Amino acid sequence: MDAIFIPQLTKAPERTEEIQVKEFLPGLETLTPVRGVIRVQHQGNYLEVSSQAEAIITCTCSRCLQQYNHRLVLNTKEIIWLDENANQVEDLPLEREVAVEDLVETLSPDGYFHPSEWLYEQLCLELPRRQLCDLSCPGILSSEASRQEQQPEKAIDSRWASLEALKKQFPSS
Repeated sequence: MDAIFIPQLTKAPERTEEIQVKEFLPGLETLTPVRGVIRVQHQGNYLEVSSQAEAIITCTCSRCLQQYNHRLVLNTKEIIWLDENANQVEDLPLEREVAVEDLVETLSPDGYFHPSEWLYEQLCLELPRRQLCDLSCPGILSSEASRQEQQPEKAIDSRWASLEALKKQFPSS
């Protein structure tokens, strides 16, 4: 996807550009190309960017470590403010307090909007935080665990055997 020169967007019909997407995004490992549409509309002092897209990714279950496929579905809209000072590098301290109203995306009105980078970021936000192949996934079942289920009294971790022997020397209360 080519970058959009923001001043050129004001000359587009209805100040809008629509991009059909059907490609693999660099840095995002998907089984299928990302398919969908990105709509960028110039609203004077901000860009209104929306997208409907989807792709299939391979995840690893956090419980059983098996791989499974997951469909990423994106349906989002974002406002990106146009600010003359957006690309200026400030000599800021490493740590500083930021007000909530300062947590906005800004671009220079004479700069470029990169739809592939924006789409990549939005899809990354849609990645599942909790990756489970199934809600009732039991997790990793080892042969030791299955033996403990069959003989719960006799299954003792060998590292605790000497402690168990010492415990038997004292009367139980």
